[in-house]
Amino acid sequence: MSETSTGDAVASAVQDAQSALGNWRLAGIAGAAIGVVAAGAAAGVAIERLTVGRGMRQKARLALDAAGPYGALRGTPGKAVADDGTVLYYETDEVEPAAGSNGSRKRRLFGRKPPAPVTVVFSHGYCLSQDSWHFQRAALRGVVRTVHWDQRSHGRSDRGKAQRDGVPVDIDQLGRDLKAVIDAAAPDGPLVLVGHSMGGMTIMALAGQYPELIRERVAGVAFVGTSAGKLGEVNYGLPVAGVNAVRRVLPGVLKALGSQAELVERGRRATADLFAGMIKRYSFSSKDVDPAVARFAERMIESTPIDVVAEFYPAFAEHDKAAALAVFAEVPVLVLAGDRDLVTPSSHSEAIADLLPDAELVIVPDGGHLVMLEHPETVTDRLADLLARVGAVPQAANVGTYGSTAQQPGG
Repeated sequence: MSETSTGDAVASAVQDAQSALGNWRLAGIAGAAIGVVAAGAAAGVAIERLTVGRGMRQKARLALDAAGPYGALRGTPGKAVADDGTVLYYETDEVEPAAGSNGSRKRRLFGRKPPAPVTVVFSHGYCLSQDSWHFQRAALRGVVRTVHWDQRSHGRSDRGKAQRDGVPVDIDQLGRDLKAVIDAAAPDGPLVLVGHSMGGMTIMALAGQYPELIRERVAGVAFVGTSAGKLGEVNYGLPVAGVNAVRRVLPGVLKALGSQAELVERGRRATADLFAGMIKRYSFSSKDVDPAVARFAERMIESTPIDVVAEFYPAFAEHDKAAALAVFAEVPVLVLAGDRDLVTPSSHSEAIADLLPDAELVIVPDGGHLVMLEHPETVTDRLADLLARVGAVPQAANVGTYGSTAQQPGG
């Protein structure tokens, strides 16, 4: 392939980035800093353009959307109400009864209520949904009781009521949301809390506000690709000049984008290739990620409205829950991260482990931010080990390495 055609492809991709930035400027936004990120994504997209036409890429996306099994698992739906009135959606997967079980007869004979089962509560990250735990959910189905919920303004949960009234989101609010979900979906019995990224921060906020709940009911915790604070120091893989520019203008840019949501959503659709490149760069590290998995992640992130993206972003700069980690000192803890996570670098997981010296620290080679989708077998293996250690599942429980991707909806 000639150098000229390669240069033309790169130039075309960069023009797409500039076009997107032009749309943002129409909304009255200074988009220069975003161009640092967009240009990197555009260069990656250019490589694909050398061999694959736009129409073909669109058809491939549609095919992946139609055939991909990811995110199709559903449980028993439920709703919890947050302290500001926001309705939070969750689903429960119950333990499958053992063959020949006569538990009901025993209760009649002895008149004793059986103890509440262990419930594993999964909290997802920023711009994702409960479906981001697809592989772990598939592997644990029927083995242990699980609750998967959508954070406010994400997935099937309602838009934050307080945010509609102009109240900024903070991580403490998310901790109170998690408490509402636990009260509704698992009011009794031991808990294992699992959180990815913002979900891990949510668990820390829960601990800071409800330490007695942690001491009395939490049997284990898993922090996946998350941080206890100092997120303002993350460079996102950018050069110093670029990251400083992004930090300086990004909050204002996102706020302005949020005020022009309809225009920006049209721009996102028009520049789907560019945003797909950005999503892949900041979600995965491996070069051979299953295209269906990459597209699944893309769909989750695309489905988060830009005004929701904007209203959550400032909360991360203020997030500081290092002190709350002390509440987990007596609890078995798993801390896991990808070694090439550009969003919550593995050094942040190492910092959590330093504050919890008895925790198991796992750094996954060639792992990005969405490590539970990129390396599901590793994440599920370590999570299953934690569940066995705390007695949530029997040591001999049949937990698959990562769950079958061929499972049908509800299967």
